Amino acid sequence: MTPVTSRSLSTAMKTLRLVSPRCRSGFGIAGVYSFISRSSSHSCSSRSSVTSVSALPLIRSLERPIPLIRSYAPCLFFTTTSSQMSQGDSSYPVKKSDDEWQAILTPQQFRVLRGKGTERPYTGEYEDHHANGVYHCAGCDAPLYKSSTKFDSGCGWPAFFDAIPGAIKRFEDRSVGMVRTEMVCATCGGHLGHIFKGEGFKTPTDERHCVNSISLKFKDTDN
Repeated sequence: MTPVTSRSLSTAMKTLRLVSPRCRSGFGIAGVYSFISRSSSHSCSSRSSVTSVSALPLIRSLERPIPLIRSYAPCLFFTTTSSQMSQGDSSYPVKKSDDEWQAILTPQQFRVLRGKGTERPYTGEYEDHHANGVYHCAGCDAPLYKSSTKFDSGCGWPAFFDAIPGAIKRFEDRSVGMVRTEMVCATCGGHLGHIFKGEGFKTPTDERHCVNSISLKFKDTDN
């Protein structure tokens, strides 16, 4: 993951000022993040170079407008270690040590599920996935979300408006200087993502469960 410095963030914010207010609201923090990731190897001294570097996330954002930019900022840059998992592994039916988890998870899965990391937007396997079936926990295989609750939020991560009853647990998360709602697998405590409310999506719950693709494993019910 590209480190976020004051210089790179300043350059990214200048990019937002080059586009119209309508585009700016859709470009959002996810677009800024994509721009930062690309800007380290590009010169951003001119308007033309900035525009070309940021074209892809800008186009994506215009196709999928983001209602509230501030809701997406906390998803991106913050990671804790598995030893800091406040919910405590002992409270879950499936209990494993870090060594045991590392033996069955990929390094990327371990970083997100056990270390509360976040995958980059628009890179996950299930962000643009529309098959019928059930999304299971990639750590313990517990069913978490039905495909019928998945919707296109434009945020760069899989979004669901509700989980299977009893499948997840919610915790207050103050790790980034603001209050968020973290969700974890109720069976193994694996980190899934965060829940946001009141964003204006036309869903039955008015919630967006922003889930990392790498925390999930899809099982098709059509076959």
